[in-house]
Amino acid sequence: MARPLSSYVCQSCGARTRQYFGRCSGCGGWNTLVEQAAVPTDSRRRRPVPAADTPDGAGGPGSPRRSEPIAAVGDRPLQRLASGYGELDRVLGGGLVPGSLVLLGGDPGIGKSTLLLQCARTMAVGQSVLYVSAEESAQQVKLRWQRLAEEGEGPGPAGAADRENGGSAAAASGLQLLAETDLELVLQELEALRPAVAIIDSIQALHDGELGSAPGSVAQVRECAAALQRIAKRQHTALLLVGHVTKEGLLAGPKVLEHLVDAVLTFEGDRFASHRLLRAVKNRFGATHELGVFEMRGSGLVEVTNPSELFLGGEGPGTGTIVACEGTRPLVVELQALVSPTSYASPRRSATGIAANRLHQILAVLEKHLGLPLSRFDCYLAVAGGLEVEEPAADLGVAAAVVASYRDLVLPPGTVLVGELGLGGQLRPVGQLELRLQEAARLGFRRAVVPRGGLPPSLAASLELQVLEAGSVAEALVAALGVDPAQD
Repeated sequence: MARPLSSYVCQSCGARTRQYFGRCSGCGGWNTLVEQAAVPTDSRRRRPVPAADTPDGAGGPGSPRRSEPIAAVGDRPLQRLASGYGELDRVLGGGLVPGSLVLLGGDPGIGKSTLLLQCARTMAVGQSVLYVSAEESAQQVKLRWQRLAEEGEGPGPAGAADRENGGSAAAASGLQLLAETDLELVLQELEALRPAVAIIDSIQALHDGELGSAPGSVAQVRECAAALQRIAKRQHTALLLVGHVTKEGLLAGPKVLEHLVDAVLTFEGDRFASHRLLRAVKNRFGATHELGVFEMRGSGLVEVTNPSELFLGGEGPGTGTIVACEGTRPLVVELQALVSPTSYASPRRSATGIAANRLHQILAVLEKHLGLPLSRFDCYLAVAGGLEVEEPAADLGVAAAVVASYRDLVLPPGTVLVGELGLGGQLRPVGQLELRLQEAARLGFRRAVVPRGGLPPSLAASLELQVLEAGSVAEALVAALGVDPAQD
C-alpha cells in the first residue's frame, strides 16, 4: 500500500513545505512546522455558468446576474445589542452588531472567560445566549457562574440586572451552556437554537473531524472560524470568540483569523495587578484605539468609570501630570522620573510605559537647548499604573518630570502639561486639546501648560482652569516650575 502523502505546515504563518526544517522559510519562526496528512482535493471542474442567451441566463450579454446597483440595496437599521457593560460597549462602538464576529485575545488568567461569562449572564435576561465551553467542563463553568451569581446582588450591571429581574433565575433561563469541542455538534446547536449571542471559548480548542490536524493548528483554526462565520452571518447571531496569544503577545493561529472577524479586542494588564485594559485593535463598526478599564475583584470584573484615579499618585520631585487620549477617552496620567549621576561611561536609560527612543530624543533636546548635562546622568522614567502612552502629547510632561528630578523641584499642585516637543525645542499643538483640558478641570486641576495657538482665546476663557501658553520648551518649563531650569 502506498504511503499517504504529508506536508509540513507552519503554525504561525501557514507556509507549507514537503520537507521538515527547523526554521520556517516564510516567517522565520523556529520549531513551528508540524506534519499534516495531505487531504485529496476534488479535481472536478466547477459548474459552468449559463450563457446570457440561454433560458437560464439573464437575457442579454454582459448583464448582471446576482448583483444589483448599490443605490438599490435596502437600508436596514443597525440595532446593536447592549452587553451590559458600558466599558465593553464603548470599545465595540456602542454594542454588539447582529451577525458580527468579535475576537477577544489576552494572556492566560487575565480574565477573558470571566468577562464573557458576566456579559452572557447579563445579556441572557433579555435575549437567548449560547455559551460554548471548549476548554472547561460544564460543571466548571457552572461553579464560576454560581460564584458570580452569589455576588450579583452587589454593585455593577450584573447586580442591577438581578435586582430588576428577580435574581439570577431570569438570567439562567436565557443562558444555554454547551461543553463541546466538536465543530459539527456546535454548528448543529447553533442551527437549532438560533441564539442572538453566541460565545465560543475558545476557537483554538474546537476540532473539525474532517481535518487530520490537531486542534489549534492553522488549518483547524481557519476552517472552524470560517464555518462559524458563515452560520453567524446567515442567522444574524453576534459571535464572540476567545483567542489564545503566543509568548510574544500576538494572537495565536493564522493571520487570516484576524482578517476574518469584524472586531479584534485585546485584554491587557498584569495578571497579578487589579486593573485590566480592554482595547480595540480592529473594529469595522466603530473607532479603533478605544480603551475600557476594568478592575478584578473577588466577585469578578467591575467597571472603572473614572480610570484617571488609577493613574494618579502622590506629589514629589520628578513628578509630572499629563492628559493622554485613548481614542475618545481622556486619561489624566502621572509620570515619574529619576535622574541620578552615573557610575559608568555610558549613562543608563530606562523607560516604562513610554518608548525608549522617545525618551532619548527628549533628553537630547533638553541638553541642547537648555544646557543641562544629562549625558552624565542616568535617567529612569515610568508611567504610573502601568499604562502605555504612545502619543507625542506626553513630551512636555516627560521633559518637566526629568528637569524637576534633575533640579530637585516639585511642580505646583494642580498643574497638567500637554504638548509635543520638536527637535528645535519648540512646542507643537496636539489634537483634542479641549477634551483634555475639560477632563483636567473636572478632576480639580487649576493650571495647564499648553502650546501657543492650540486653543482659541474664547474657549480658553470658558474653561475652569488657568491656561498658560508657551512656544518653546524653555518657556513652558519656566511657566510650569516657576524658575528657569537653565540657570543654576
